Amino acid sequence: MSEEKFLGEPGEFRGAEPDAIVIDELALADRIYTVRGQQVMLDFDLAEIYGYTTSRFNEQVKNNAEKFDADFAFRLTKEEWEILMSKNSTSSWGGRRKLPMAFTEQGVYMLMTVLRGDLAVRQSKALVRTFKRMKDHIVENQALIGQREFIRLSLQTNRNTRDVMELRSELSAVEDKVAGVIDSLGEVVTKSELSGILLDFGNPAVKRDYLLLNGEPVKADAAYKGIYGKARESVFVIDNYIGLKTLVLCKDVASGVKVTVFSDNRGRGLHQSELDDFRSEYPEIDVTLRCAGGIFHDRYIVIDYGTDAEKIYHCGASSKDVGKKVTTISEVTERGIYAPLIAGLLAEPELTLSR
Repeated sequence: MSEEKFLGEPGEFRGAEPDAIVIDELALADRIYTVRGQQVMLDFDLAEIYGYTTSRFNEQVKNNAEKFDADFAFRLTKEEWEILMSKNSTSSWGGRRKLPMAFTEQGVYMLMTVLRGDLAVRQSKALVRTFKRMKDHIVENQALIGQREFIRLSLQTNRNTRDVMELRSELSAVEDKVAGVIDSLGEVVTKSELSGILLDFGNPAVKRDYLLLNGEPVKADAAYKGIYGKARESVFVIDNYIGLKTLVLCKDVASGVKVTVFSDNRGRGLHQSELDDFRSEYPEIDVTLRCAGGIFHDRYIVIDYGTDAEKIYHCGASSKDVGKKVTTISEVTERGIYAPLIAGLLAEPELTLSR
């Protein structure tokens, strides 16, 4: 497409509409490449699909740079670009002054909230439907795929879908049409549909490094990282059986978030020397230990207590044992009943650890 065909705002065309690629599995497969162990699409292919010049397309991405984290989009290195060119016979790939940008599937979905105009909406819908058909093909042929690979593909599908649904809050009034595209992602295979075959919890040979978070299988360490990562002010861990791993799982809390572990430290699983080592290795993490008052049997995680963002999670096992056995973490919907219990915890004295 020539620059002269573009008029008006980025992504909007007047007069003759440029020729658009017909999106189907074959056309899409020809434009998906494997880089850094993940499948990506390149900026010039996406620009052609959406009716942009490559420079105008990248200008739109640059103007919305805050939406494209490193796991959404990244620039190829010279070596990566040369490897791709050596595998592709298309002469038009040469002559670029800048190395191409690569977009992961999450990045492609994010583009749907950035690029505007009727053509962009139609192409976004076509991409979503094509991605869905490709994923359906994976599910239908699950017997032909190894369990480990199937788990990886299924979890990635779920993460991508969830990432896109979270973009709703970022859509402006001008982008209402794109909301319809995101709605259609509800048709994509979800983990709840795969739960019967995703993980064989009844097989002792299966490694137990997954847990069920709100009913969905999630990598155990990633589940805790995701929960703690939501905190903006405080994290309360209520658990009578703690160990060094209880602390290590808190290492990814955001800067400025205060971590308080409430425990009676039954079994003396955590020692002062381990706490000292943790504080030495992660001095930026403000962690305090207090007694639990001997009234708690279950384990809980409380995020941002007393704020509008407060969340409470009920944990089936101690975090120090995460990944060892099948366990469940579920968000508590009725938080009010826990308020006096947590208020009582805040009055408990500091926990003294043995060395």
